[in-house]
Amino acid sequence: MTVFAKRISHLGTENAFVVSAEASAFAAQGKKIYPFHIGDLNLPTPRNIVEATMRAMQDGKTCYCPNAGISTLREVLASEINAARGTHYNEENVIIQPGGKPTIGKFILTLMNPGDEVLYPNPGFPIFESQIEFHGGRAVPYTYVEDRDGFRLDMESLKKAITPRTRLLILNDLHNPTGHECSPRELEALAELALRHDLYVLADEAYFDIRYSGKSMSIASLPGMEERCVLLYSFSKRFAMTGWRLGATVAPKEIAAVITRLNVNDESCSNHFIQCGVIEGLTGDQSGPLSILATLRERRDTAVELLNSIRGIRCFRPNVTFYLYPNVTGAMNRMMTGDYGVFRKNVLLNTGVSFCTRAHFGRPLPGEKGYYVRMAYSGIDLPEIREGLGKLKQYLDSL
Repeated sequence: MTVFAKRISHLGTENAFVVSAEASAFAAQGKKIYPFHIGDLNLPTPRNIVEATMRAMQDGKTCYCPNAGISTLREVLASEINAARGTHYNEENVIIQPGGKPTIGKFILTLMNPGDEVLYPNPGFPIFESQIEFHGGRAVPYTYVEDRDGFRLDMESLKKAITPRTRLLILNDLHNPTGHECSPRELEALAELALRHDLYVLADEAYFDIRYSGKSMSIASLPGMEERCVLLYSFSKRFAMTGWRLGATVAPKEIAAVITRLNVNDESCSNHFIQCGVIEGLTGDQSGPLSILATLRERRDTAVELLNSIRGIRCFRPNVTFYLYPNVTGAMNRMMTGDYGVFRKNVLLNTGVSFCTRAHFGRPLPGEKGYYVRMAYSGIDLPEIREGLGKLKQYLDSL
């Protein structure tokens, strides 16, 4: 029998992929699936990015490149981030990564010692909790609560969770799964806590550009925060490039230098020709990203309207991300179950609608009230949204 390293017992997973496997098995039986379970996009990458990438391949950009990424992309991305966030980054602050996730692990490896405490959002992206515990830290959750107009940070519980051993704060704004966007007041309160307690902050801004009106704000733009923030930047959402695997870490120079060394040790460098493609994405024709947003907005509006027509479901309309986090307490009560797995599988078997639940986004916390599911509308077309949620309504209304 193989004896694994002890740390493996602390390694979690992203359970959306588990749900995806179940949905695929159901589909293999000849059943139709309505895939609301995973935050992928079924929209094409803008053509100008594809063409620029192909040109780079044909021009021989298929070898190793600098460990931190090619200079032009790093310069362009620094300018892009500064324009959107009011920051002062340059090429030395930007390290290109093979996706968004590597920033999480490298942030923790760079700044957390075993035994340090890390505040992370729960419900939230499960890889936060996984990486903290895998590397020997103590994952300390903070949460969001449903309010009259959506969700809000439970700031009081977050403050109480800080101890002398707290080292890091992970902030996912705009938030997966709830779709919450921190208000200016919430960001200012978080910045004040970080400064008072000398916390470094991972600002996961993967959905910064997935918004339907207004302008996103970064905690890094607040006084004193650029020096203690590490930004997670992703090309996947804005440009429908989830499978291309390219992202970036943006950090103070001394942290960026360490993360570049981690790049050397982990993957050497990110894909060269894809970096050339996203330069075109950042500097060229923007009709592709605008079209993606228009499609997502229409899907969001349709899904929210249909979900709110179902007895026992209440759903807010977030202005950001491509997720909905409806309260399904009434529907689960009418099904006479308090078990997320029973609810999800009954819905799948009876309607083909596949989604994740609150239980897929971290260990449920003591005292939680209500039941929630997360529905991603990024990978399902409008007719299937109408058809699938119509079947969901018919089924749940019949209970």
